[in-house]
Amino acid sequence: MQPESAKFLNDMLDAAKRIAAYTDGMSRAAFLTQSQVRDAVNWNFSVIGEALSQLHKFDSQTAERINEWHRIIAFRNQLIHGYAVIKNEITWDIVEKKLPVLLADLRILLALPPAP
Repeated sequence: MQPESAKFLNDMLDAAKRIAAYTDGMSRAAFLTQSQVRDAVNWNFSVIGEALSQLHKFDSQTAERINEWHRIIAFRNQLIHGYAVIKNEITWDIVEKKLPVLLADLRILLALPPAP
């Protein structure tokens, strides 16, 4: 793997781990009422989407090995350009259902052991 590809993947992994840490043990109701956590989660999803977009330009074969890569980039675009219509309930669903898949994909691509 090219060093630049690994950098983008590591940036995504770091941001995904932050989201997981910010939301660990949190309920949907708590997420919906805690704007600071939502802001941090949205920022890190933006980082993930931007890093993936850059990776796709640089190394599309690696980027396309990530499940729903195009939706991740689209979510970043919505966070940045359509911020006024973001539905926090959908973001929470992404945290619960899609973030674990992304973390697993990134660990596989970076040849890291699965999370405990």
